[in-house]
Amino acid sequence: MPTNILMPALSPTMEEGILSKWFVKEGDTVESGDLLAEIETDKATMEFESIYEGNVTQLLFAEGAAGIKVNTPIAVIDTGDSAVEESSVPAGVEESKPEVKSAEISEQVKQAKPVHVNKSSSSRIFISPLAKRLAKENGIALENLKGSGHKGRIVKRDIEAYLLEQKEQPTPSIPAQVQGITSEAFSFEQVTKMYQDREYEVVELEGMRRTIATRLTQSKQTIPHYYLRREVELDSLLKLRSKVNSFLAKKGKKVSINDFIISAVAKALELVPQANTVWAAGNVLQLKSCDVAVAVSIDDGLITPVIKDANKKSLTEISNEMKDLAERARQRKLQPTEYIGGTITVSNLGMFGIENFDAIINPPHASILAVGTGKRKPVVGPSDEIEIKTLMSLTLSVDHRIIDGALGAQLLGTIVDLLENPVSVLLNLD
Repeated sequence: MPTNILMPALSPTMEEGILSKWFVKEGDTVESGDLLAEIETDKATMEFESIYEGNVTQLLFAEGAAGIKVNTPIAVIDTGDSAVEESSVPAGVEESKPEVKSAEISEQVKQAKPVHVNKSSSSRIFISPLAKRLAKENGIALENLKGSGHKGRIVKRDIEAYLLEQKEQPTPSIPAQVQGITSEAFSFEQVTKMYQDREYEVVELEGMRRTIATRLTQSKQTIPHYYLRREVELDSLLKLRSKVNSFLAKKGKKVSINDFIISAVAKALELVPQANTVWAAGNVLQLKSCDVAVAVSIDDGLITPVIKDANKKSLTEISNEMKDLAERARQRKLQPTEYIGGTITVSNLGMFGIENFDAIINPPHASILAVGTGKRKPVVGPSDEIEIKTLMSLTLSVDHRIIDGALGAQLLGTIVDLLENPVSVLLNLD
């Protein structure tokens, strides 16, 4: 039976995508798990798998087609099974939605009619890669699940339904993407009229840049920001980093100041757990893991890959993971699980010579740390003598709905203490 394959939603903010590459052609036979296409989203370029078995009868878009809206049919597969009804949310959408463990399960999930899992004589359980990963992350035994997908295949909605039934601690769904950029001071027509006697080119916001504009506008309009500022004496850290890198040079490795900062921020969250929180539509989630997002600049925007459990990782582990995430971010190869989450973001513009700045909170985070460059400055010592120190500016932007001033000051103070006593970062000491 002909089944439409739709443009999937591969990230929380995706509204449309680019069909970069087909891995199949018309007439090909595909099995569940075979690659169909490579899709470029507003965040990354990702491979898209089929959950159906059958023949590819039509490819509805050519390679390179842009601006394809989510849920638009992009191909047709004949499953050859008259008992299979065409799903209202077929392969692409079912398997590609953002990986979110949700309490607000959609009507489709609630109404899904599970069937017994289809097993072969070897007791193989048929499950999609995304559902398998979700089951592993939530400690769910596959034998306890029933599949509602094609031929009893376990899919994402089955995991979500199981979590709801078990009444595990849920995480509210990521709100639907706000359409457009609201509260504009001037309309497009008003602005173009102002410059009607000047030569210009209209550059439309698309993909990632539109998503950034929308989310940060939403952030500044809805989150009551306040700002805390401290300077850090870096001299001890710089000396220790030099010794560490001399040792690591034998292995062809080195750590950066930013690696120390990420580690210090994660350990500060561990020491000040009340600040390890996110805003969830009128509720506050206090996280037990200390996951730190790091802003990475890429073409046409930025992305914030997350170092998970950074408080438990060594400097070299953080350094290696950060290099890998940053490289794949620039190639748009990150998976949604690698840039969704965290409670705080580190944004470092020190390498561009910026001394200090105020960063905008990345919702649903409760804070973001803006890091400036280190500069040699005169400092009055304890005996009123003038000393030359290397100082670095830190500005913590904080969501006042979640973190009050005293708690924010405690978090920033802990970060400063850890950076000024970097052995505690290196040796994982409290």
